[in-house]
Amino acid sequence: MEIPPDFQLQSYSYDLPEDRIAQEPSQQRDGSRLLVLDKKDGTLTPANFVDIAQYLPEGALLVANNSRVIPARIFGNKPTGGQVEFLLLTPLPLITPKEENGWQTATVEGLLRASKTPKPHTQVTFSENFHLITETPGPFGRWQAELRWKGDLTTLFKEMGHLPLPPYIKRPDTEADKERYQTTYSDQTKTGSVAAPTAGLHFTPKIRQTLMDKGFGWAEVTLYVGYGTFSPVRCEDIRDHTMHSEYIEVPKKTALAIRQAKKEGRPVISIGTTSARTLEGMFQECGEITEFRGETDIFIAPGYQFQVIDGILTNFHLPESSLIIMISALAGRKTIFSAYACALENNFRFFSYGDAMLIR
Repeated sequence: MEIPPDFQLQSYSYDLPEDRIAQEPSQQRDGSRLLVLDKKDGTLTPANFVDIAQYLPEGALLVANNSRVIPARIFGNKPTGGQVEFLLLTPLPLITPKEENGWQTATVEGLLRASKTPKPHTQVTFSENFHLITETPGPFGRWQAELRWKGDLTTLFKEMGHLPLPPYIKRPDTEADKERYQTTYSDQTKTGSVAAPTAGLHFTPKIRQTLMDKGFGWAEVTLYVGYGTFSPVRCEDIRDHTMHSEYIEVPKKTALAIRQAKKEGRPVISIGTTSARTLEGMFQECGEITEFRGETDIFIAPGYQFQVIDGILTNFHLPESSLIIMISALAGRKTIFSAYACALENNFRFFSYGDAMLIR
C-alpha cells in the first residue's frame, strides 16, 4: 500500500547548503532574525527577533524549558594510554549513586569514542578521583558504564567536561560557548541536558522584561534534552518510528498558569520543541493539564491533535528530523516547507545557533 505523503520520510527532506548552518551564534544574543508564520493563512513575515513582542498573539502565555546544559563530553585514558571520549547521556537528576569503599558509583548510559573500541570491563581514567568502567556496548556507540567518583559529580563535569555542541557545528567548543549555549533563564538546579533548548537562546533579560511589561505571561517546564534529539528518523513510513524517552517536569504553578490562560482564551506559545514535547507529553500521560514528573516518549506527527499549545517559537530544524515533523503537525507540512523555502531565499541561518521562526 502506498504511504500517504504526510507519512513518507522523504517528504521531510530539503536541500540545505552547508554555509547556511550557523557555526557561531549571532554577535548579540537577541540579534537573530525571526520568520513569522501565520498558520491560518500561511502568511510569512521576515522580521528581527528583538521585535518579537509585536508578533506574539495578544496576552499569550510563553512556556520555556529551564533545563541547563551540562559539559557532558569528557576525555580520559585507557590503561594502554589510548584516549577515550565519553559523552554522558543519562540526565544528572536520574543518577542515583551508591557508596562503595569511599567511592560513589552509578550505572549510566553514554557514547564512547576511541581509536580502538574498548572491551567490556575496561577502566577509563578521567582523574585520580573520577573514572568509569565499560560494561555493555549498545547500538550507535552507546554503552552502559559504571561511573566511579569522589566528591560532587556535577562539579567534576563542570571542571573537566566540554559542552557537547551539536555534531553539525564543525569546531571545538570555546569559552564563549559556556555562556551562549545556555539560555539566560536556565536553572542551575536543572543541570543535565546534553543539548540546549535552542529556541530560548535568543532571549535576553531585557526582552523578557519587555514581554512582561506588555502583558505576556511566562511559565517554565523542564525537559532534560537527550542526544536522541539529533537522531534522524530512519523509517520510510514515519508512523513506524519509535521515539526516544526524555524526563520531563511540569510544576503545579505552570499547570495552573496554562489552565488559567485556556480559561481566558489566551494562546499558549511554547518556546521550542522541548517545551511543546513536555506539555503535550504531560497531557498524553495524564489526560489533563496538571503537575507531572516522569518520562515521555511522545512522537508528534501530522494527524496529531495538539491539546495544550497553540503556537511555537522554534529554530530551523534538520531535514528528516522528528522536530521538523512535529512543527509540520502544527502548521501543515506544505506550509512549513514554504516557510523553509522563504528562509533559504532570505538568507536565514539554520539549526542551533541560527535564526528563529514563530508559528502563531
